[in-house]
Amino acid sequence: MASRSPSTAARQTHAPSYYAATANDKTVRPSLTDDICADVCVIGAGFTGLSAALELAERGFSVVVLEAVQIGFGASGRNGGQIVNGYSRDLDVIEKRYGEPAATALGAMSLEGASIIRSRIAKYHIACDLVDGAFFAAFTDKQMKELEHQKRVWEPHGHDGLEMVDRSDVPAIVACDRYVGGMVDRHGGHIHPLNLVLGEAAAFESLGGRIFEHSSVVTVETGAAPLARTAEGSVACKVLLVCGNAYLGKLLPEIGDKMMPVSSQIIATEPLDAALADELLPANYCVEDMNYILDYYRRTADNRILYGGGVVYGGRDPASVEARLRPQLAKTFPRLASVRFDYAWSGNFALTLTRVPHVGQLTPTVYFSHGDSGHGVTTTHLLGKILGEAVAGQAERLDVWSSLPYYPFPGGSTFRVPLTALGAWWYGLRDRLGV
Repeated sequence: MASRSPSTAARQTHAPSYYAATANDKTVRPSLTDDICADVCVIGAGFTGLSAALELAERGFSVVVLEAVQIGFGASGRNGGQIVNGYSRDLDVIEKRYGEPAATALGAMSLEGASIIRSRIAKYHIACDLVDGAFFAAFTDKQMKELEHQKRVWEPHGHDGLEMVDRSDVPAIVACDRYVGGMVDRHGGHIHPLNLVLGEAAAFESLGGRIFEHSSVVTVETGAAPLARTAEGSVACKVLLVCGNAYLGKLLPEIGDKMMPVSSQIIATEPLDAALADELLPANYCVEDMNYILDYYRRTADNRILYGGGVVYGGRDPASVEARLRPQLAKTFPRLASVRFDYAWSGNFALTLTRVPHVGQLTPTVYFSHGDSGHGVTTTHLLGKILGEAVAGQAERLDVWSSLPYYPFPGGSTFRVPLTALGAWWYGLRDRLGV
């Protein structure tokens, strides 16, 4: 079986983000220009692909990673940098859909993504501005009750880092009077995501792994002996891992048709006076609010405010990221209403209909993982590790994920975006009405 996708790299580079401007490693890896072999070929040098590649390299496999543009070009190098535990759907929802055994199994893995990140930062000495602590901010009493419910659901699964915060204690976390309270996750945190993925790439290369950038895969053969072809070379392998997520394009429609690209926008302000940064976010936690269409923000290591939100279904960039986000920033921090924005960018993440990651095997020799649905920083690390385990013959945890049913979006490629946007409008209206 073969699938084709046109090359779209055209020597693109990273989005004009704060992360790209402050990347520790600006090395450009070579393109693939030969026909080579490896035990495993990975498509995509983001968190999923490199998490799997690093797991396999640590186990002694020869691994080649093919990246269409540059390491971390997609969501892995553009996201808000927030370490958020769990999944985009709570475990009680997962239990109602898939049964108690699935909820128990996923609950047992729910903190592992963050643990993998921290252990790799320590093991490989990755400088990526790790800060512990996250805060979920509630606008209404209804949202507070939702957080209390989440806390009750997650604690039996070993999540002992959750703490409710009432209105009087919010100023110790964030100087915003819009919130009635919230919940702290002491196992959450924030990082410079591009420096994290670049550090993981360097760790992988230190173990003999090979990464080729500007090497978009144009043809995939998914039979007993997989083959990934680029415009100028190929990788023959025993196992192929497809980890392109929202940037997979049309390469493998049987995978890609079960997810939708969704863009999120982020700005980074000019560096603030350190005293002002301390006043705005005194605990230095990352923050996300509890609205269905949520905003999220944090401090950077050089005292900027990095603020994100404004999703667009279908992956289109808005006409102006600044116009989309400045009103939201001003509502949250009125003192920053006229602050200069030094960086503004968009990036896509992959959304599934179920809002649960889609993981499994396309054939006995082709594995895939995508659709982290907004919780990608942690789940990509977990699922990449699980892909590596499965290739090494330990498929029990992969089997849990692959047993979950997945469906294409209703309406197909023509109507999936407007139907999803209509649903988001309805939930957004409920947030505004407080019901």
